[in-house]
Amino acid sequence: MAAIAPKPHVSQAECLVQAGLRSQVLVPDDADYDARQDSYWSNSAKTLKPAAIVCPRTTAEVAAAVKALVAAAQPFAIRSGGHTNWAGSNNIDGGVTIDLSLLNATIYDAASETATIEPGARWKEVYAELHKHGRVVAGGREGNVGVAGLILGGGNTFFTARTGFACDNVVAYEVVLADGSIVTADATTNPDLFRALKGAGPGNFGIVTKFTMTAIPCDTVWGGMTFFPKHLIPSAIEAVVDFTDNVANDPNANLVCIFTHMPDFKDIVIATLYAHVAGVARAPAYEKWLALPEMMNTIKTTSVSEMAFEYNIPTHYHNTWFTLAFKNDARILAHASALHDALVAELQAFIPDGDFITQCLFQPLPTLYAANSVAAGGNVMGLERNKENGVLFLATVMVRTPEQEENVRRIREVAARYDPGQVFQKLCPGGFKVNSVKV
Repeated sequence: MAAIAPKPHVSQAECLVQAGLRSQVLVPDDADYDARQDSYWSNSAKTLKPAAIVCPRTTAEVAAAVKALVAAAQPFAIRSGGHTNWAGSNNIDGGVTIDLSLLNATIYDAASETATIEPGARWKEVYAELHKHGRVVAGGREGNVGVAGLILGGGNTFFTARTGFACDNVVAYEVVLADGSIVTADATTNPDLFRALKGAGPGNFGIVTKFTMTAIPCDTVWGGMTFFPKHLIPSAIEAVVDFTDNVANDPNANLVCIFTHMPDFKDIVIATLYAHVAGVARAPAYEKWLALPEMMNTIKTTSVSEMAFEYNIPTHYHNTWFTLAFKNDARILAHASALHDALVAELQAFIPDGDFITQCLFQPLPTLYAANSVAAGGNVMGLERNKENGVLFLATVMVRTPEQEENVRRIREVAARYDPGQVFQKLCPGGFKVNSVKV
């Protein structure tokens, strides 16, 4: 990164310069600023424009940045991988974004069988490094996702049925607190913080700068993506319910089932991700799925490092998603599927070229997962209260909406022509305002 001197008018950066972080600060006139903004997964996050971005290289620099920003009462955001979809989750308008992308190391310790991982790493990088040692950790299933957001939110993984969620596999955190102090949180040091970090989400107690996780031996994985035609949705629902109720019979078997509209297909298809982390091909857990006639598949015996590239969600869309957990009941899944059908039909009417993506996604949520969490010491997600097997549901919509962006440009041009002084944008605060729209 080129060293720059923040412009005098960028007041939000002045406290960082005074803290000795001048070379790590980017402002809007800098080319690297645009590159960091463009690297967000979701266009929705890119719509926010921070006054400055600071990219610390060490925990000490994170601490210096936090201490300086707090002392100056400057609002800030925290970003690791930048893979959360909504505006404001990892970026900020007019404030400072602490970008952790340069903190991206993964270090394996054979003596303790642990891996220490920095928050700016992507899971594909973590797995590639640990693969050299024949190890993995219970991390993300999509390789481009960042480490910190997934772990701090709980984190469903290929190993949840064996070792609990990603957060359950953390044995220690290094955390920068609001006063700039650096502390360790583990089972004996700051144990209350240690437990709170397991599932409470990012940005609540401090900035985690290192995660030390239990390493897991893993040589091969059998799995990949399979696609089925939409008329098999009733059979797929039955297979999801059956798989969920039998996870305990084979904790190495994983399934993600997605009813999805994608531009390449121009219609709804069924997409499934299989991953058997003991490397067993065509395991009995997949019997119902293997009996269905498929359109295509990418099934193979491979590594977790390679498997992380199987399920990659496209970038440069505006995104929204919603999650829900419910009982493992075929009737509920069928209702969700019907709502998804209606959504796709509505979007097809508005976006005739079909350039949009939807996901009606189901993941098993058996009671075994929570039991594993309890056995690992517990977390704050509260799933141990559930006494029946469930399903974790995700509804996603991804659109480019070029026609809406063009409309915004047009009405802004009209506003500039007829109200050049922005009287009705600034002095008249009521109602919808053209200048408030992010594109």
